[in-house]
Amino acid sequence: MKHKTKLLAALALSSLTANVAAAETELTVYTAVEAEDLARYAETFNASNPDIKINWVRDSTGIITAKLLAERDNPQADVVWGLAATSLLLLKSEGMLEPYAPAGVGDLDAKFVDGDNPPAWVGMDAWVAAVCYNTVEAEKAGLTPPTSWKDLTDPMYKDQVIMPNPNSSGTGFLDVSSWLQMFGEEGGWEYMDGLHENIARYTHSGSKPCKLAAAGEIPIGISFAFRGAKSKADGAPLEIIVPSEGVGWDMEATAIVAGTANVEAAQKLVDFTVTKEANEMYNTGYAVVAYPGVAKPVEHFPDGLLDAMIDNDFEFAANNRAAILKEWQSRYDGKSEAK
Repeated sequence: MKHKTKLLAALALSSLTANVAAAETELTVYTAVEAEDLARYAETFNASNPDIKINWVRDSTGIITAKLLAERDNPQADVVWGLAATSLLLLKSEGMLEPYAPAGVGDLDAKFVDGDNPPAWVGMDAWVAAVCYNTVEAEKAGLTPPTSWKDLTDPMYKDQVIMPNPNSSGTGFLDVSSWLQMFGEEGGWEYMDGLHENIARYTHSGSKPCKLAAAGEIPIGISFAFRGAKSKADGAPLEIIVPSEGVGWDMEATAIVAGTANVEAAQKLVDFTVTKEANEMYNTGYAVVAYPGVAKPVEHFPDGLLDAMIDNDFEFAANNRAAILKEWQSRYDGKSEAK
């Protein structure tokens, strides 16, 4: 009887240890998703996966991308959930992503899925450039609304514009790479030279220029449209302007980091990120999502914005990222805010 009791105790302890181990599966997830959304994402995932804990490492797109590249020989992340597709294309070219076709990936819009089989990454949502224009502050300063990107080089707007630094912000990088595509390389840098004359400062966040414009700290913030719509819905005196030349855009995407020791848990997370339920969550922060039919109309989202999205060359943006950022920094970094 004594031996049987010891055996049962040992089995119970073994079972308890296994359950604790299962409950303590942890994933380090690098993300550039807006900080206020992360708890909601984790809570929804954990409702069906209570045995997996997400440890978020959150920063702006450029910083997360640089961190991943610096760690390529000793990866610290298991999953990237919510990073610009242009960044993930770069990581893919460096062999840093573990290809995986999540369950249900065939339900997504094909343009949100990496073309390889199995895909190296899958998209979540898209964010689109726009200009946030504070009508009250602009009137005080005697400004008239711009209708194009090139209007923003008018001397009337000197020190009245804030935009994101592309080295730290994915929104800033999509702006710069889109201008180089729209205006050509020489014309793009000439445009940015003129714009720089009117820039008050460069921020390290893509949403911050619009938040500052909404708060009346600057008349014009180059940001992304959904942030403007959200601020306007909260009562800010904003006009959200879609420049006539077209607007850049990028998508947030998800991938498994090659070399992770937690492959099974990482796959479960990526499976969740492509579900209809997850895309419904994305739609509370973005007007364009990967799952067809999910996106609902967004209050104050500017008319014509989706039609104005350029035919973005993601390969160009990814392959030339380092050179573009180096050139930008050498020309304009003197007006960047302190980190």
